[in-house]
Amino acid sequence: MSIKIDKIVKRYGTQLALNNVSFEVNTGEVAGFIGPNGAGKTTLMKIICGLLLPDSGDVMVNGTSVVNDSLQVRKSLGFLPENNPLYPEMYITEYLEYIASIYKPGKQLQKRIIEIIELTGLKPEIGKTIRQLSKGYRQRVGIAQALLHDPDVLILDEPTTGLDPNQIVEIRNLISSTGKEKTILLSTHIMQEVEAICDRVIIINKGEIIADDVPSKLKTVNGQLFQSVVVEFDRGIETESLQELAGNDMLKRINDHTWVIQYNSKNDIRPSIFNFAVKNNLKVLSMQKVDKRLEDVFRELTSE
Repeated sequence: MSIKIDKIVKRYGTQLALNNVSFEVNTGEVAGFIGPNGAGKTTLMKIICGLLLPDSGDVMVNGTSVVNDSLQVRKSLGFLPENNPLYPEMYITEYLEYIASIYKPGKQLQKRIIEIIELTGLKPEIGKTIRQLSKGYRQRVGIAQALLHDPDVLILDEPTTGLDPNQIVEIRNLISSTGKEKTILLSTHIMQEVEAICDRVIIINKGEIIADDVPSKLKTVNGQLFQSVVVEFDRGIETESLQELAGNDMLKRINDHTWVIQYNSKNDIRPSIFNFAVKNNLKVLSMQKVDKRLEDVFRELTSE
């Protein structure tokens, strides 16, 4: 149960959407696939699902080529697209029965539908048509159809869109538990979601993979984990005054009184900041240690 993307190239006219993209996602892995809008995420997901053909390269899902046998690939994966197209006039059970009939699950049809309704938390709304559901519950219906045929591979494009905080936690838990036995590629713009449930993070920008590692390692620079301190003094100081604490590349001025000082996490710089303030007749009005976040890494790697 794996996805292997091999040197995928895709163009739309003169625009290069994907440029020689390659990576693998293995069984039991939840891989976060993130990037700015227009980076190529949705295009690649559609290629994996056999909805688009690449100009060159191939995708292997459980050893089957998307280019040569996309129908077989579709049988082994579940896909939740970003816009979650549904039939609003159908009842929840009616819609799931329709989807199940496409995959021909056999005599266990009703049992499987009941299991999925329980699993995705749809039971309280079971008597409603999809049109009557809130956006959050419509998203649950989309996740239910992706899981209905018990696929080996899940492709989820923005799975928690429109959910409230409690629902987000529930869906995160569902994805995490499901990911123990399946291969999951998850696209989202919510960095906290990636940190909470993903074993690995793949970052794409302008059609190219620019980072691929576990979240903790992405936060390091040359193998070292850095943290930051935001400190506010009672008056303004010059950059040169702070160079005894950190080099220019480790300093960021917020305003005349407030600075961000980055440092190696092995050496707590806060005592040195207090000593610096005393030495220079400054008062420290506030000081806060800030751990480096995945969001910071994302912005560093994808900003112009």
